[in-house]
Amino acid sequence: MSSYLAPEPTPGNPAIPDRAARVRFRRAVALMVMTLVMPGSAQLAAGNRRVGLLAVRIWLTLILVTAASVAAAFVWHGFAFWAISNTALLGVLRLLLMALAVGWALLFVDAWRLGKPLTLLQNHRLAVVGVNGFLCFSVAGTLLFGAHLVSVQRDFMITMFGDHEVVGAHDGRFNVLLLGGDSGAGRWGLRPDSLTVASIDAETGRTVLLGLPRNMANFPFRKGTVMAKKFPNGFDCDGCYLNGVSTWAQDHTDLFHGSEDPGVDATIMAVEGITGLRINYWAMVNLQGFRDLVDAFGGVTLNVRDKIPVGLPHESYFHYIEPGVKKLNGLDTLWFARARHGSDDYSRMARQKCVMSAMLQQVSPEQAVRNFQEIAEASTAMMSTSVPSSEVDRFMDLALKARSQKVSTVSLVPPLINTADPDMAIIHDTIAAAIEKAEGKPKKPTLAPGLLKPSESTEPAESTEPAAPAESPADQSQPEQPAQPTPVTGGSVGSLKDGYAANQSDDLAGAC
Repeated sequence: MSSYLAPEPTPGNPAIPDRAARVRFRRAVALMVMTLVMPGSAQLAAGNRRVGLLAVRIWLTLILVTAASVAAAFVWHGFAFWAISNTALLGVLRLLLMALAVGWALLFVDAWRLGKPLTLLQNHRLAVVGVNGFLCFSVAGTLLFGAHLVSVQRDFMITMFGDHEVVGAHDGRFNVLLLGGDSGAGRWGLRPDSLTVASIDAETGRTVLLGLPRNMANFPFRKGTVMAKKFPNGFDCDGCYLNGVSTWAQDHTDLFHGSEDPGVDATIMAVEGITGLRINYWAMVNLQGFRDLVDAFGGVTLNVRDKIPVGLPHESYFHYIEPGVKKLNGLDTLWFARARHGSDDYSRMARQKCVMSAMLQQVSPEQAVRNFQEIAEASTAMMSTSVPSSEVDRFMDLALKARSQKVSTVSLVPPLINTADPDMAIIHDTIAAAIEKAEGKPKKPTLAPGLLKPSESTEPAESTEPAAPAESPADQSQPEQPAQPTPVTGGSVGSLKDGYAANQSDDLAGAC
């Protein structure tokens, strides 16, 4: 043991021990820095070369794999989406990060040993212990926190997405039914507050949102289904509306043999019968959980066109969202989408679509990384879906593509549709025209008389009337009539009589 003690100063040259002590201190610190920059290099220089060589090889391999993965993700976003959605890969990555944390910490301890701390002066020894402890716990803590985040992502994928059947695109499109209500994830049974079909081009991501009113009645179910056999003339029972299909199915579960979600399945049968589209997947959103998700993203910016009440007058948090472009928190965003005071169901549908558009355009990958854990926890509590985990990367890629394109919207509401007695021919033709137009193949829809305004005609009408004479100077001198203000009802542009802009638009973001 005495061979490790610092030499005593000599009367002839007391500076020699001080210089040697500084050299030993710098050497000890250098070994730890080497371990930080390249794990195993300290062992190659002053310790077990076999251990050092193994650690360096592992380190260089990890650097190459990481660089290649980042390059692949930069060139092909689909690779990144696959990586963060593959539960097997996430499990392996979690174990790897934990092993790296332990292994790197052991290399720091060994580097401290190779620095021969007992040969150092007391103040140098304390400094080396402090530096080594800081580096050891910082590196290991960072890796373990990374393993925790990977675990959160893996649990999120397992909880949110299951091993449901993969359904291919229908006519080149994925049709996803979005159901909103107060039911929680995995707990269906309440009437859906909103029903929207997102029809997504399987290649380009170009999206058409189809809004279905919850109070639609007398509609057919898809032929050959359980509900179609039970209601051959349509859902025409007393007080039967679209949002009541799920409740009816829950009361007659014996008709849905082997179904895990009779309410969802029956609702899909209804939506398919109404729209003429085949639904690939569904997603059920708990609107209360949606509030937490908006907060996790730091809020959403919306164009508030009229005062929107938040809460009820007797509630402590009751207030109004004042008009203007504002960044709203989760509570205010939820009430912006759901408030009924001074409004109607169709105005509310328009506002809900504006919220969807804002979330699509404003949520960024950077925000997702910064608030990853909060977003994952809020999303798990917010949504249940039939989208299988193997398809998540595909839909993430399509969502990224959709951000750079206009989103079209069609709502099956007045004045286009009489919700009490809907005309299925008009509905199917309108949906087909909207989808074909989104795909670059405009088709003139067959609408009820008087519903297609001259400005909305898809083809210019040929006129047999003579051309109007040019304006005379006197005509040109007439003052311009002031533009009529755009009507706003319940915060949505438009009115019940003329329709709401966000319910029928080729550019949803512009209509909001």
